[in-house]
Amino acid sequence: MRGMRGMRGMGGMGGMSGLSGISGISGISGISAWIVRQWAGPRPSVGARLLQPLSWLYGALAALHRGLYRSGLLRVQHAPVPLLVVGNLVAGGAGKTPAVIWLVDQLRRQGFTPGVISRGQGRRGGSVEAVRVDRAAAEVGDEPLLIHRRTGAPVMVGADRAAAAQALCLAHPEVDLLIADDGLQHHRLHHDLALLVFDERGAGNGLLLPAGPLREPLPAQLGPHQRVLYNAAAPSTPLPGFTASRRLHSVQPLADWRAGRPPPADGGWAALRGRPLLAAAGLARPEPFFAMLEAQGLQINRLPLADHHRLDPLPWPADTHALVLTEKDAVKLRPERAGGTAVWVARLDFQPEPALADALRTWCAPFKTLYNTSP
Repeated sequence: MRGMRGMRGMGGMGGMSGLSGISGISGISGISAWIVRQWAGPRPSVGARLLQPLSWLYGALAALHRGLYRSGLLRVQHAPVPLLVVGNLVAGGAGKTPAVIWLVDQLRRQGFTPGVISRGQGRRGGSVEAVRVDRAAAEVGDEPLLIHRRTGAPVMVGADRAAAAQALCLAHPEVDLLIADDGLQHHRLHHDLALLVFDERGAGNGLLLPAGPLREPLPAQLGPHQRVLYNAAAPSTPLPGFTASRRLHSVQPLADWRAGRPPPADGGWAALRGRPLLAAAGLARPEPFFAMLEAQGLQINRLPLADHHRLDPLPWPADTHALVLTEKDAVKLRPERAGGTAVWVARLDFQPEPALADALRTWCAPFKTLYNTSP
């Protein structure tokens, strides 16, 4: 299945090596940027139709890959405890990481002890590694490191998600439920529940990669263990689901944020208003982040970076006076590396509609006995 792995790379977050990391939409140019422009919906453009033969090939190989697991020719493994997968059907960031952070908090409130597994996009290598606050993002991935910093939950990364699940549960026997950050297309590991995350773009033009943004076809109806979350004001596909919004909670100096100090009670925005700022964001879609900063009354110059940018070397001018970063980028920058630049970190929070918490309780109720867990 070597060819399948190559095609699968086209659908991974930040893993489209053949197309300059299209899923990391920020920072792309040339043919990659042209391809992304073809994804906008609701109907395919002429350019998308020209790319569609490649989509047919991608779809055929992906279907073959799924079929090998469904038929039993390739063995599906089960995690030691129930597994909730949070992932995208579309390439490009849709807000999985804030959703995972919220899920960890909610599951704790409901009596579970969750852990998190992830591929660890953007890191070096694919070995199974435990995430700790003193680990570098280049070793464990920026998103897993952020999840661990924000939640304190045990996090394990590995290209082999089944091995990561086994390692995490062995190291933390108290964990009774796992959340997989991404992994919808990782069919080797059984999914007890899958949360499909969309944003306002929905399914774009409805075509598979590379003619469209879809990693797999949009289902006509959800499977029995599938649920949908929209990081948007309203559903953006025909599938039923819950809505949520993302907002900037506060801003604080980098040293305070990395030390885990509480954010300012008033949000801290007044300290940055009325002064020139550079805003940098290594996100798949940085424009919403920039727009939220401006909605707080900040005057910013925008510096979009490639998704999972390593900040080595630093991508902004050495004489930059004041800089605002995302939390995902802040995990990669120690305060001593900032030099004379005053660096601030903007904290992003996830706000789902209130009914989602009750729905989560219902969805996860069977997990209390499925693997002999007893929260």
